[in-house]
Amino acid sequence: MPVALPIGPYHPALKENTYFRLEVEGERIVNADLKIGYNHRGVEWLAARRTYHQDIFLCERVCGICSNAHSTCFCQTVEDVARIDVPDRAKYLRVIVAELERLHSHFLWFGVAMHVIGFDTAFMHMWKDRETIMKIIESITGKRVNHGFNTIGGTRRDFAPSIVKSIADGIDAIEKAADRIRNAVTKDRLVKKRALDIGYLSVEDAKRISVVGPTARASGINVDIRRDDPYAAYSELDWNVVIRDEGDVLARVVVRLLEIYESIRLVREALKSLPNGPISADIGQLEFPVSEAYGRVEAPRGELFYFIKSNGTNVPERVKIRTPSYMNNAALTTMLIGNSTADAPLVIASIDPCYSCTDRVAIIDVKNGETAYATMEELSRRKRH
Repeated sequence: MPVALPIGPYHPALKENTYFRLEVEGERIVNADLKIGYNHRGVEWLAARRTYHQDIFLCERVCGICSNAHSTCFCQTVEDVARIDVPDRAKYLRVIVAELERLHSHFLWFGVAMHVIGFDTAFMHMWKDRETIMKIIESITGKRVNHGFNTIGGTRRDFAPSIVKSIADGIDAIEKAADRIRNAVTKDRLVKKRALDIGYLSVEDAKRISVVGPTARASGINVDIRRDDPYAAYSELDWNVVIRDEGDVLARVVVRLLEIYESIRLVREALKSLPNGPISADIGQLEFPVSEAYGRVEAPRGELFYFIKSNGTNVPERVKIRTPSYMNNAALTTMLIGNSTADAPLVIASIDPCYSCTDRVAIIDVKNGETAYATMEELSRRKRH
């Protein structure tokens, strides 16, 4: 008879509030369920009550790790609504900061993964190396987190030629740090023993659940928005999509490791090819027609999707956000089955989950099946009762 084992919603292995209900027979997981909803912040509701420019800073705060990806996706979608052409230099600048953010995200994830495995020495070294990336980002944007770099029509900041050499030197240091990670992943027996053949996600299950990003690519799905629906300057740069087909935790580790080298390559090439010119379009008195548009970018965790509906004012009628974790988190209930309870934290961490960015509120009428978004007044009234 299986026994229910709860993990969360408050648990040392989880950095955000979520609840896993594992059914176990001895140490083996035979069934799993996931419950989120502890971190709802009403971002979409707020976005429809602020101006487009105010929403840039709101969307940046959906996720601290993917801050720039959110502002890029939001601005690109607004630019489609308003039919704004972004200058070439701004497109290259967006690529540089996007790939630096991917490096920062992957180094952070490697540190967390090593900590969960029990390799705390590697965790400390990887987070030390991550500081190099954070300093480069700060030198370009002025901030370490929530960069405030993008604006509608381009970017808010440029960097002088004098800073290019320091960025290039920092990228060289990051590449050496990546070599150290590669040695830890490929040569350390502890890492291989903990990550090999656990948390398996077949290509069939990955397609059925519609996972995205490194989670999808580690299960053999050849998908990457930077190539499949190019934006910024990605179509003008030479890089490769990293694919593995093993589908286990080690495959997800290797995909992120090889993506680090691709991001380094992209930053170097973008710096080398960076065109001269303005960093933002001259939008004058910006007008928003009655229209709608959607935009996609490849965030560090995978495809990030924005839908914006304009009613002709400077406040959007609707902003819909679908984050990568919204798709990937559902795969955990499949990936956990068959593993040991001791491996559960590592399997969960292997998709780099974010729970705060996935929470949405809907009210369902169980009698007729109708679904409606809750207003703030309805939520307040239901809370009182």
